[in-house]
Amino acid sequence: MPKKILFDIGHPKQVHQFKYTYWELERRGWDCLFIAKNKDITIDLLEKYNLEYISLGKNRNGIFNKIFDLPQFEYDFYKIVINYTPDIIVSRFSAHSAHIARLLNIPHIGFTDTENATLLDSITVPFVNVKLTAKSYMKSLGINHYRYDGNIELAYLHPNRYRPNHSILERMGVRKDEKYAIIRFVSWKAYHDIGENGFSLDDKINIVKTLSKYAKIFISSENGLPVELSKYKISIPPESMHDALNYASLYIGESPTMTSESGILGTPAICVSSWAGKCGNFRELSSYDLLKCFQPENSYSALRMAVNILKNDDAKVEWNIKRAQFLADKIDVSSYMVWFITNFPESIKIQQKNGNYVKELIS
Repeated sequence: MPKKILFDIGHPKQVHQFKYTYWELERRGWDCLFIAKNKDITIDLLEKYNLEYISLGKNRNGIFNKIFDLPQFEYDFYKIVINYTPDIIVSRFSAHSAHIARLLNIPHIGFTDTENATLLDSITVPFVNVKLTAKSYMKSLGINHYRYDGNIELAYLHPNRYRPNHSILERMGVRKDEKYAIIRFVSWKAYHDIGENGFSLDDKINIVKTLSKYAKIFISSENGLPVELSKYKISIPPESMHDALNYASLYIGESPTMTSESGILGTPAICVSSWAGKCGNFRELSSYDLLKCFQPENSYSALRMAVNILKNDDAKVEWNIKRAQFLADKIDVSSYMVWFITNFPESIKIQQKNGNYVKELIS
């Protein structure tokens, strides 16, 4: 009988994080399944990549809605797990995975990279069998917390996994030698966004107006855009966003994920957010000078830096040199996940013996 593994995801980024692990395990004869909340483009990505999944329903916005909906999600998840009978459950610290896996005595491997997800951590961490984070993660999660030398974005943007497709430029109407910038606005409705903020409306308009003097502008936004910015809305397939980030001259926005992705791809990256710079992942990428974080009240400084980057014709070359050093120091995180899962539970003993994860174990 092939081993069964269930990946529980609630955000589009998690499709990217686990897709290569899914494919490699499937190639090795494992039976794999995604359980997905219908948030943003999550289902679109699963279907684009032909990943087998079951939808757990719509993920409603607002903290009270999330709390109110949790019992129903847990019951529905329980029924799926009972029917599928997985040997292992993997998630990004999902509450229903943590609780149902513990209830049914199924090993649960959880990932996180968000230190300020305090509410979610309080209802998940005590129930997760194995907690895996980057070395840069700044909190201790107690027993069975192990660290690897990389970050979650390297599960899908490591050169072993990702190859940019330059056809995106034609789709976006960008000439090969033309500079363009991608700007990202978020909805501030996630667990970890409670009490946090980014650009004001005036900031958004000013940033677009100013940067449009130096580059073509594309906006990605979780919410609707004001009339004066709507013409800049990016219109590409969701699975092509990393290609767009890869060839961009600049990324500036409120999204920690897209900031990290841009820096790792060698694109100058600026984040304006009240919390993003507090995360270990951001501090590590900042130490390689791959990104810069600004508090919202310092958005003018962020804009000034963005203008200077766009004026510098060598900026991409400089960033790719820094990117090469970062990659030389890190691992292919999908290879690590495959190693940890296929050797589980022996992988726990190996990590206990070796401390922080070393490259030689997956080479």
